[in-house]
Amino acid sequence: MLGLIQRVRHASVAVDDQVVGEIGPGLLLFLGVEKDDDEGTADALLKKVLAYRVFADTEGKMNLNVQQAGGGLLVVSQFTLAADTRKGLRPSFSRAGSPALAESIYDYFVSRARTLHEPVATGVFAADMQVSLQNDGPVTFMLSA
Repeated sequence: MLGLIQRVRHASVAVDDQVVGEIGPGLLLFLGVEKDDDEGTADALLKKVLAYRVFADTEGKMNLNVQQAGGGLLVVSQFTLAADTRKGLRPSFSRAGSPALAESIYDYFVSRARTLHEPVATGVFAADMQVSLQNDGPVTFMLSA
């Protein structure tokens, strides 16, 4: 399971020109499910996302996590994170989870996130989404579990 997190001042996701999820300051998480992922993998990545210290403390150092900073979490499914780009000029998605597996793990991840943190907003699984954000820093990290 892969997660690309971006510290944002605000972020939103729209489907058919309608905003379906948005947050103020917090983390935008692009979530990629790989074929061997399960609920345990989702729990491990969620724990890391919520605990990852990317927000400034009173001294300006990145010592606070999203919960300590009081930030939101916007979760957007993105199967392209699981692409194998090592060879050629066209990505291979052989490592990506099937659509059924990915949706199940994504739904589980979001449900668990909502029990552990608020606010949590989402995109729409497998939809054509337009994501808008103002990256703060910029601060972007690739996490895996």
